[in-house]
Amino acid sequence: MIALIGSPDPLTALIATTLGAAGRPPLVCRLVDRDGPKGEPDVLRFRIEHLGSFLRQLVEAGVAEVCFTGPVARPRIDPSAIDAETAPLLPRMLAALGQGDDGALRAVLAIFEEAGLAIRAAQDLVPTLLPPVGVLSKARPTPAQEADAARAERVHRLIAPADIGQGVVLRAGWVVAVEAGPGTDWMLRSVRGMADGALFLKAPKRGQDRRVDLPVVGPATIERAREAGISAVVIEARGVMVLQRDACVALADAAGLALWVREPAP
Repeated sequence: MIALIGSPDPLTALIATTLGAAGRPPLVCRLVDRDGPKGEPDVLRFRIEHLGSFLRQLVEAGVAEVCFTGPVARPRIDPSAIDAETAPLLPRMLAALGQGDDGALRAVLAIFEEAGLAIRAAQDLVPTLLPPVGVLSKARPTPAQEADAARAERVHRLIAPADIGQGVVLRAGWVVAVEAGPGTDWMLRSVRGMADGALFLKAPKRGQDRRVDLPVVGPATIERAREAGISAVVIEARGVMVLQRDACVALADAAGLALWVREPAP
């Protein structure tokens, strides 16, 4: 059996539906910050303070694989709520939470793997999440946008070691914004009025574990880009998942926006 750990978002729902249709219904799990009403009857809820006992529950339920789906907020640990099975993990958990996103994820994955659980990538479970290489929209990148895409990629690679974010907005060679903690939607809202004709590049950080936290774009991303005045959305081939691809292409075409799945430079 496979467990999905994530938020109640479209990606989790898509993977659960796909696995169910293939005769592999998953165990859906949700990290919560406090005890309380379940709300979702078919979802196994757990607190970070009970991670040790949660891992035991998974193994006892016959779970052999885990897929992290959708965003998982960085939790705060209440030391008074730590249970006996989690106490030995506490020093590692605290150290992980003090690192950047990539370091924290690597530490968490190691704890799951040490419990005998294999980590599966969302894109391996649903390969159609990764779109084909090429221009998906009617609008095609202009020579100026091709140059901006190449520069945006170079900028993205420069900031990647700092574990900052997965997106860059660039116009005529000028960096308008880089994605940080608040996320893609916040960044795109913040550049309204400054990004007319700009290009938005989305790509995974170099060196990140692609089994988790792979970038995702969907219809809401295209809509936020349109509202910001962006004229091209560029995503790295094999590095960004696309939800509701047909809807994304339709929105891009309606806005006259180029949607380009671009091969990264070597």
